[in-house]
Amino acid sequence: MIRRLGILVFVLLILALAACSGSPAPAEFTIEMSEFAFTPNVFEVQVGQEVTIHLKNAGALNHELMIGQNAMMMDGMPSGFEHNLFENSEPMVMGGMSEGDMESDDHGMEEMDHGFMVLMPKGAEDATINFTVTEDMAGTWELGCFTDSGVHYNQGMTGTFIVNP
Repeated sequence: MIRRLGILVFVLLILALAACSGSPAPAEFTIEMSEFAFTPNVFEVQVGQEVTIHLKNAGALNHELMIGQNAMMMDGMPSGFEHNLFENSEPMVMGGMSEGDMESDDHGMEEMDHGFMVLMPKGAEDATINFTVTEDMAGTWELGCFTDSGVHYNQGMTGTFIVNP
């Protein structure tokens, strides 16, 4: 009887350790865009986690999502980020629009000089971004909407994206 109990405890311990050593559970967020906010506006993930972000434009204006560090200025207005969360990886994006002609492209995204962005025109269908968090993404990042030459960003359309190692 004691031997069986010892074996059972050992097996349970092995199973518990195996569960702890695996990849983190996938994370899924929905970001609602409005004038002039991302709701919610703080997100926390960890390296190795699969992330799905759903974007919904609930506002009356066009909006965009960029995730980066160090907002850059152009003609005195914020225009994007110096560092792009997706510099070394490419997320999969469904929906959204490209900035140039407002027509959907193959990826629903655009890689700009100032970083990766997904444009969400008013009335557009929801978009989805899928990616796996890599080690080079560790740190604190900022969400930003730079639409209307940075006016949305200046009005507070920002957020925080934290990647834990």
